[in-house]
Amino acid sequence: MKEKKYDIEERLIDFTVVIIIFIESLPNTKSAIHLGGQLLRSGASPSLNYGEAKSAESKNNFLHKMKVCLKEL
Repeated sequence: MKEKKYDIEERLIDFTVVIIIFIESLPNTKSAIHLGGQLLRSGASPSLNYGEAKSAESKNNFLHKMKVCLKEL
């Protein structure tokens, strides 16, 4: 039986890269800059929050940090 590969961190980083590429393709308008900034902050934070969750001090702390990741996604 093949062991499952949990590559969540890699996938979150790839997601962040896709978000950045998309934002860079937006037009230079006030609305695109505003919405792009919001998307960049919420799209980049899950990978960083996941890194924090991996070093959680307890199961409850881990679950809380993972819920923050999900909320940002």
